[in-house]
Amino acid sequence: MILNKIHHIAIICSNYAVSKQFYTEVIGLEILNETYRAERDSYKLDLALNGVYIVELFSFPNPPKRLSRPEATGLRHLAFEVNNLTEVVCKMNSLNIDIEPIRIDEFTNKKFTFIADPDGLPIEFYEK
Repeated sequence: MILNKIHHIAIICSNYAVSKQFYTEVIGLEILNETYRAERDSYKLDLALNGVYIVELFSFPNPPKRLSRPEATGLRHLAFEVNNLTEVVCKMNSLNIDIEPIRIDEFTNKKFTFIADPDGLPIEFYEK
């Protein structure tokens, strides 16, 4: 078996409009396609980074809440590589989004920090 790449990551949100705004305007992902599926009362939003499809954002009626703390089994976080972490911190501060203090990865000596999406999914920014 040969794996080529990660095709996409699927995220279920509790408030579609809020999460759509977060992933497009705050994170900066591009909308490729948006579909409303009446039979499931669900939206499916395909999002890209630099033209590459990476995230499917879904809405469903009344999904259970995500456990972020204490950390639970399953997807821990999404991580985005950035060139300048200070710029990310400034942007998040300007948008009044809580951001953790910058830390240093003890194995790579690279800087990183976290925010949370509207449903508490940790989003990591890792400096190149």
